[in-house]
Amino acid sequence: MKKILIIWAAVMLLLAPGRLGAQESVQLRLSDSAYASILTCGAGNEFYTSFGHSAIRVCDPAIHLDEVYNYGTFDFDTPHFYWTFTLGKLNYCLSRTSFDAFMFEYHAEGRAVWEQRLRLSNQEVNNLFIMLETNYLPEYRYYKYDFFRDNCATRIRDMVRDCLCHRSLSPECTADTNCSYRGILYRSTERTLLWWRLGIDMALGVRCDQRCSNYEYMFSPLEMMKQFDTLTVSDTRQALAEPATVLLSETRTPLARSVSPTLLFWVVFLAVMCLTLLEWQRGWSLRWFDRTLFFVAAIFSLMALFLWFFTDHYCTKVNLNVLWASPLFFYFAIKLQKSNRVMVYIQLAMLFAAMVMTLGALPQQLNAALFPISLTLALRLISNIRRRN
Repeated sequence: MKKILIIWAAVMLLLAPGRLGAQESVQLRLSDSAYASILTCGAGNEFYTSFGHSAIRVCDPAIHLDEVYNYGTFDFDTPHFYWTFTLGKLNYCLSRTSFDAFMFEYHAEGRAVWEQRLRLSNQEVNNLFIMLETNYLPEYRYYKYDFFRDNCATRIRDMVRDCLCHRSLSPECTADTNCSYRGILYRSTERTLLWWRLGIDMALGVRCDQRCSNYEYMFSPLEMMKQFDTLTVSDTRQALAEPATVLLSETRTPLARSVSPTLLFWVVFLAVMCLTLLEWQRGWSLRWFDRTLFFVAAIFSLMALFLWFFTDHYCTKVNLNVLWASPLFFYFAIKLQKSNRVMVYIQLAMLFAAMVMTLGALPQQLNAALFPISLTLALRLISNIRRRN
């Protein structure tokens, strides 16, 4: 199958009129000095750069070719960009630039860059080059992006796998082999992106907590770099890549540590509990506070349900955040003390289940900040029942 793909790619490349320059079209086969390497870029200060980046370099000093292929390119000028991205229908594309231009960009951003040279035969380097050039054709360069299953790292992983001749990759088992997609994301949001982590946890569902294989780890550029340090080839059992070398050291100013949303929402819960006690003692009415609180929870439920049922995102399905951000809160916001008692008990049970899941992470890991949020909602529901009695 690999041979068929490579032959087809070569034919398509040769038949593409005007795609390659004169020198490139003559020198389709690279020289014996050609090599390919994986470039891994460290995190940047923008959220969409916080998980790092991967690209692949093909270099042939004999013909002065040194190109970087980047599957992580998107166009902010795409019509309805944010809406298209929300629906999971945004197309990313393969771009190609010179190695010097690539390095200049990351030097300007102060981001680290590592290189892992691949131990490929000359034929395998040529296979990879042909496949990349074919993918760069206008009719093939666009693909529908999926953060976990089809992104700038997974495309490179699959390209390297498919260019091999008569051998295959063998990922080695590592100590954290039972980590989930969410667990890997947590590594990139540990200190400075806690609010983004909360937003991610509210958007992602049960599928994000499935245990990953070492091969699936490689959706993350930084994890892929670690995995390529252990990947071996089936024939010799030797490492496929040389140890990573630093091309650029990080010079950017690190982001400041963010305020913990969990801590903040515990403070909010304590404040609401004090107000509730005063309400019970002095007969205050917190009706408008309750309406606002319940409407906000209900709006979050609509967001979770929209991502679940109306988008193409793989990991937003079966989102158990609807236990605490329930559509029932629309009903409670309208009815308040007149709410059906059975409905209130059902919602309280759902809130209790959500709190348990923040501790037990089964079947879905809910963000720790949702414990005080669920407790606050439960307290106000109980207060409404008490006021009615």
